[in-house]
Amino acid sequence: MDFLVRKAKKHDKEAFQSLMLQYGPDLYKVAKAILKNDDDVSDAMQETALTCWEKIDTLKKDKYFKTWLTRILINHCNAICRQRRKTISQDEAGEAWYQENEFLSLEWREFLDCLDEKYRAIVLLYYVQGFTTREIAAILDTNESTVRSRMQTARGKLRKEFSYE
Repeated sequence: MDFLVRKAKKHDKEAFQSLMLQYGPDLYKVAKAILKNDDDVSDAMQETALTCWEKIDTLKKDKYFKTWLTRILINHCNAICRQRRKTISQDEAGEAWYQENEFLSLEWREFLDCLDEKYRAIVLLYYVQGFTTREIAAILDTNESTVRSRMQTARGKLRKEFSYE
Protein backbone atom coordinates (compact mmCIF):
# COMPACT_ATOMS: atom_id res chain seq x y z
CA MET A 1 0.00 0.00 0.00
CA ASP A 2 2.77 2.44 0.91
CA PHE A 3 4.27 1.71 -2.51
CA LEU A 4 1.11 2.96 -4.26
CA VAL A 5 1.05 6.05 -2.07
CA ARG A 6 4.70 6.83 -2.88
CA LYS A 7 3.96 6.46 -6.59
CA ALA A 8 0.84 8.62 -6.28
CA LYS A 9 2.88 11.31 -4.53
CA LYS A 10 4.98 11.44 -7.69
CA HIS A 11 1.71 12.08 -9.57
CA ASP A 12 1.44 8.58 -11.02
CA LYS A 13 -2.18 8.57 -12.26
CA GLU A 14 -2.55 4.77 -12.24
CA ALA A 15 -1.34 4.48 -8.65
CA PHE A 16 -3.68 7.26 -7.56
CA GLN A 17 -6.62 5.64 -9.36
CA SER A 18 -5.83 2.32 -7.68
CA LEU A 19 -5.89 3.99 -4.28
CA MET A 20 -9.18 5.73 -5.03
CA LEU A 21 -10.73 2.48 -6.23
CA GLN A 22 -9.53 0.66 -3.14
CA TYR A 23 -10.82 3.25 -0.68
CA GLY A 24 -13.87 4.32 -2.67
CA PRO A 25 -16.43 2.02 -1.00
CA ASP A 26 -15.29 3.05 2.49
CA LEU A 27 -15.38 6.73 1.56
CA TYR A 28 -18.84 6.29 0.05
CA LYS A 29 -20.20 4.85 3.31
CA VAL A 30 -18.82 7.72 5.36
CA ALA A 31 -20.07 10.36 2.93
CA LYS A 32 -23.49 8.71 2.62
CA ALA A 33 -23.95 8.63 6.38
CA ILE A 34 -23.11 12.31 6.67
CA LEU A 35 -24.85 13.66 3.56
CA LYS A 36 -27.69 11.16 3.01
CA ASN A 37 -28.07 12.18 -0.63
CA ASP A 38 -26.40 10.49 -3.61
CA ASP A 39 -25.84 13.73 -5.52
CA ASP A 40 -24.13 15.33 -2.54
CA VAL A 41 -22.11 12.17 -1.90
CA SER A 42 -20.94 12.19 -5.50
CA ASP A 43 -19.94 15.85 -5.23
CA ALA A 44 -18.04 15.25 -1.99
CA MET A 45 -16.19 12.24 -3.40
CA GLN A 46 -15.22 14.10 -6.58
CA GLU A 47 -14.00 17.10 -4.60
CA THR A 48 -12.08 14.78 -2.29
CA ALA A 49 -10.35 13.04 -5.17
CA LEU A 50 -9.45 16.35 -6.77
CA THR A 51 -8.14 17.83 -3.52
CA CYS A 52 -6.12 14.70 -2.78
CA TRP A 53 -4.60 14.68 -6.25
CA GLU A 54 -3.64 18.34 -6.00
CA LYS A 55 -2.28 18.15 -2.45
CA ILE A 56 -0.92 14.62 -2.16
CA ASP A 57 2.60 15.97 -1.87
CA THR A 58 1.58 17.54 1.49
CA LEU A 59 0.98 14.08 3.02
CA LYS A 60 3.76 13.67 5.55
CA LYS A 61 3.53 9.95 6.38
CA ASP A 62 2.44 7.49 3.72
CA LYS A 63 0.96 5.08 6.25
CA TYR A 64 -1.68 7.69 7.18
CA PHE A 65 -3.00 8.07 3.64
CA LYS A 66 -6.44 6.63 4.47
CA THR A 67 -6.76 8.86 7.54
CA TRP A 68 -5.72 11.90 5.52
CA LEU A 69 -8.12 10.99 2.71
CA THR A 70 -11.02 10.46 5.13
CA ARG A 71 -10.31 13.79 6.82
CA ILE A 72 -10.49 15.59 3.49
CA LEU A 73 -13.76 13.81 2.65
CA ILE A 74 -15.32 14.78 5.98
CA ASN A 75 -14.28 18.40 5.47
CA HIS A 76 -15.97 18.42 2.05
CA CYS A 77 -19.07 16.73 3.49
CA ASN A 78 -19.27 19.32 6.25
CA ALA A 79 -18.96 22.13 3.71
CA ILE A 80 -21.80 20.64 1.67
CA CYS A 81 -23.91 20.26 4.82
CA ARG A 82 -23.39 23.90 5.71
CA GLN A 83 -24.34 24.91 2.19
CA ARG A 84 -27.43 22.68 2.11
CA ARG A 85 -28.70 23.88 5.49
CA LYS A 86 -29.25 27.25 3.94
CA THR A 87 -31.49 25.85 1.20
CA ILE A 88 -33.10 22.60 2.40
CA SER A 89 -35.40 22.09 5.35
CA GLN A 90 -34.76 19.26 7.80
CA ASP A 91 -37.94 17.47 6.70
CA GLU A 92 -36.77 17.22 3.11
CA ALA A 93 -33.34 15.99 4.17
CA GLY A 94 -34.85 13.34 6.44
CA GLU A 95 -37.12 12.16 3.66
CA ALA A 96 -34.17 11.76 1.28
CA TRP A 97 -32.38 9.68 3.91
CA TYR A 98 -35.11 7.04 3.95
CA GLN A 99 -35.61 6.99 0.19
CA GLU A 100 -31.98 6.72 -0.86
CA ASN A 101 -30.16 4.84 1.88
CA GLU A 102 -30.10 1.21 0.83
CA PHE A 103 -26.64 0.19 1.97
CA LEU A 104 -27.53 0.03 5.65
CA SER A 105 -29.91 -2.30 7.45
CA LEU A 106 -33.11 -0.87 8.90
CA GLU A 107 -31.78 -1.18 12.46
CA TRP A 108 -28.53 0.59 11.59
CA ARG A 109 -30.46 3.39 9.86
CA GLU A 110 -32.70 3.80 12.89
CA PHE A 111 -29.65 4.00 15.11
CA LEU A 112 -27.93 6.57 12.92
CA ASP A 113 -31.10 8.63 12.64
CA CYS A 114 -31.32 9.02 16.41
CA LEU A 115 -27.80 10.47 16.55
CA ASP A 116 -26.65 14.01 15.93
CA GLU A 117 -24.16 14.45 13.09
CA LYS A 118 -21.16 14.74 15.45
CA TYR A 119 -21.94 11.32 16.93
CA ARG A 120 -22.90 9.73 13.61
CA ALA A 121 -19.51 10.47 12.04
CA ILE A 122 -17.62 8.98 14.98
CA VAL A 123 -19.77 5.84 15.06
CA LEU A 124 -19.27 5.32 11.34
CA LEU A 125 -15.53 5.85 11.49
CA TYR A 126 -15.20 3.50 14.46
CA TYR A 127 -17.61 0.67 13.66
CA VAL A 128 -17.78 0.75 9.85
CA GLN A 129 -14.31 1.99 8.90
CA GLY A 130 -12.44 0.42 11.81
CA PHE A 131 -10.47 3.52 12.81
CA THR A 132 -9.15 3.78 16.37
CA THR A 133 -10.22 6.62 18.62
CA ARG A 134 -6.79 8.20 18.15
CA GLU A 135 -7.16 8.09 14.35
CA ILE A 136 -10.70 9.47 14.55
CA ALA A 137 -9.44 12.33 16.70
CA ALA A 138 -6.84 13.13 14.04
CA ILE A 139 -9.43 12.93 11.24
CA LEU A 140 -11.91 15.18 13.06
CA ASP A 141 -9.21 17.43 14.48
CA THR A 142 -10.39 17.00 18.07
CA ASN A 143 -9.14 15.47 21.31
CA GLU A 144 -9.12 11.71 21.70
CA SER A 145 -11.02 12.13 24.98
CA THR A 146 -13.75 13.99 23.06
CA VAL A 147 -14.04 11.08 20.63
CA ARG A 148 -14.30 8.56 23.50
CA SER A 149 -16.88 10.74 25.24
CA ARG A 150 -18.98 11.04 22.10
CA MET A 151 -18.73 7.28 21.53
CA GLN A 152 -19.99 6.71 25.06
CA THR A 153 -22.84 9.19 24.51
CA ALA A 154 -23.76 7.48 21.22
CA ARG A 155 -23.78 4.07 22.91
CA GLY A 156 -25.98 5.49 25.69
CA LYS A 157 -28.42 6.86 23.12
CA LEU A 158 -28.47 3.46 21.43
CA ARG A 159 -29.25 1.68 24.71
CA LYS A 160 -31.93 4.23 25.60
CA GLU A 161 -33.50 4.25 22.15
CA PHE A 162 -33.56 0.49 21.66
CA SER A 163 -34.05 -0.91 25.15
CA TYR A 164 -36.99 -3.29 25.38
CA GLU A 165 -37.96 -2.61 28.96
